[in-house]
Amino acid sequence: MRGRTNIKERPNDFKSSIKKLLAYNKNFTLLIVIALVLSALSSIFAIIGPDKLKEIANIITLGLSNTIDMPKLKSVAIFLFIIFTLSLLFDYLQGLIMSIVTAKFGRKVRKEINVKINKLPLSYFDKTTVGDVMSRVTNDVDTISNTMNQSIATLVSALTMFIGSLIMMFSINVTLSLTAILSTLVGFVIMFIIMGKSQKYFDTVQNRLGDINGYIEEVYSGQSIIKAYNATEDSLSKFDNINDELFLNSVKSQFYSGLMHPIMNFISNFGYVTVCVVGAILTMNNVITVGVIIAFMIYVRLFTNPLMQFASAFTQLQGAAAASERVFDFLELEEMSQEVNFVKLDKDSVKGNLEFKHVKFGYNEDKLIIKDFSSKIKAGMKVAIVGPTGAGKTTIVNLLMKFYDINSGDILIDNTSIKNITRENVHDLFTMVLQDTWLFNGTVKENIRYNKDVSDEVIEDVCNVVGLTHFIKTLPNEYDTILSDIDNLSLGQKQLITIARSMVSDTPFLILDEATSSVDTRTEKLVADAMDKLIVGKTSFIIAHRLSTIKNADLILVIKDGNIIEQGNHNDLLKLNGFYAELYNSQFMK
Repeated sequence: MRGRTNIKERPNDFKSSIKKLLAYNKNFTLLIVIALVLSALSSIFAIIGPDKLKEIANIITLGLSNTIDMPKLKSVAIFLFIIFTLSLLFDYLQGLIMSIVTAKFGRKVRKEINVKINKLPLSYFDKTTVGDVMSRVTNDVDTISNTMNQSIATLVSALTMFIGSLIMMFSINVTLSLTAILSTLVGFVIMFIIMGKSQKYFDTVQNRLGDINGYIEEVYSGQSIIKAYNATEDSLSKFDNINDELFLNSVKSQFYSGLMHPIMNFISNFGYVTVCVVGAILTMNNVITVGVIIAFMIYVRLFTNPLMQFASAFTQLQGAAAASERVFDFLELEEMSQEVNFVKLDKDSVKGNLEFKHVKFGYNEDKLIIKDFSSKIKAGMKVAIVGPTGAGKTTIVNLLMKFYDINSGDILIDNTSIKNITRENVHDLFTMVLQDTWLFNGTVKENIRYNKDVSDEVIEDVCNVVGLTHFIKTLPNEYDTILSDIDNLSLGQKQLITIARSMVSDTPFLILDEATSSVDTRTEKLVADAMDKLIVGKTSFIIAHRLSTIKNADLILVIKDGNIIEQGNHNDLLKLNGFYAELYNSQFMK
């Protein structure tokens, strides 16, 4: 088996990832722009407030020595109520719109990933863990969605608040404005230094999440093997290594990003102190009023808060950049070649003749597994493919099913090159029964009918032929029993269900790949009888290590090192006293 690895990791380019993310969301541009405008308006109304609060402070201060101007105070209070209400309303609306946008984004990208999966060559899944792909669909997409929902509008709001506060401060008093800016300028420098330090850790965290999901999927699916080989400690050790690396990078990324808030809080508090000290000096010199100091206290908060919001938003954007790079790497993977203007064969009219013509193939082009394979198979023949492990038996099946494209040579179905037939059409012509049975969470009937439009009567007839009827009658709801609820379903029963599924497909070609290797001798007899009924009238290919099961094959192809070294029926090959005879006789040696 070829080793599984994840998509090659590469350094994350923050700007490039964000540009890809923005380009991907171009269909939502109008909604995003509306949300950003609302966010900006909300901030503008919030910025106007402190200037009016300055008026209230001045009215009250003047009223202490005389009479408070209540009508003027009331009008200012009503104005403040209106603008703060509008600020709240616009902020709510932008949050609602961004929630809709992020939900649509999540639905769109998951749909595209699902479509992409079906367009990728089988070789990709040979090299990539299921858990890593699942991590891209779940963790990475959720990370991006959450960031879009929480950070994009926050950035615009913070930027508007930052610039608006500066304008309002300078319009009130230049000296206090410069004091506030100088006291918080260091916050900007620290923020950008921290961002540069932490980005690489965010990248590693997303990649290790994919690794750990892949490893968990692998371990959970192989628990019986792990326990049988007493490999629990080893599996835990490997998990701990990945988990520890994830932990260390998570701690480092959160440590750096976590520094931003306390530092910005310190800068904000420092700004309050400097404004109060300088403001007190100016007030004593009758340059400004007390109301100006109160307004500036609020503006300093409005001025420094965006810095903290920038820090928080950029922290989330760093995670989103790493996640989007993984998602877009997946969406940009090379797909299977497009098939247009290809021949479509009707499975009902296909006779079942098949020919291999000097086929050469290797999973890596520089290392051929099938070196020069030629053979003619007539319709209705039962063909057995035998040979030692790694000889290329299953590879021939993969080529037949067009899971992989041959390097050179040709495969002909009824004199039509498989190169000119679509993959879907080829799959319609073949039925496969594999060693590893696959049943999904559904009823017995749904599992047998799988992707075929057949009546219940046909399913019952097929089950009767295969020998499943008695077993199904013992189930609680018979054909409507959910298979996931059955804990004691044996391998043989699962295999008979897959054979029934194959019989329902009724295709001209049949592939049986080690279909009886996982069952006991008694069950093997039941499965073999069912397969004998299944292959009637079909051109069948049987891969089996137990040579006693293929003695009645019309043609036996003996493969070694990617070449056919012998071919003929059982008796003819025994008379040759060659490699096949050696394999066959070795089964009976003590």
